[in-house]
Amino acid sequence: MTGTRRASVVTVDHRHTPMRYSVSHHKLKLILQAQGLSTGDASGIDKLFGGNDGYYWFGTLRDLCPPGKTITWENQYEMVRAIQAHENATAAEDEMKPLVPSPANIAALSKLLCDPI
Repeated sequence: MTGTRRASVVTVDHRHTPMRYSVSHHKLKLILQAQGLSTGDASGIDKLFGGNDGYYWFGTLRDLCPPGKTITWENQYEMVRAIQAHENATAAEDEMKPLVPSPANIAALSKLLCDPI
């Protein structure tokens, strides 16, 4: 039998692929270790977490997540809303204006906290 076999092609529309995000103290430690950073390396953490205020958002994530627990979100928007809500609550307690993560901070957080599905 002679003939040609056609390869089947599967296309994945990544715009509709669900992405989950998570944070834990352990995950943050692994992220820093992978980059050769320690928790005291403010400059390195700033760069890793999106530049200006990156170290601040790293600290916010550590405060948000209870030690030994993992927080997960179904999408980027839930993650950003949860981080901002935590920031708003802590700023109110300290009687300060809450900070808002920059687009660069959000992009970095999304990349670092994304879980492969």
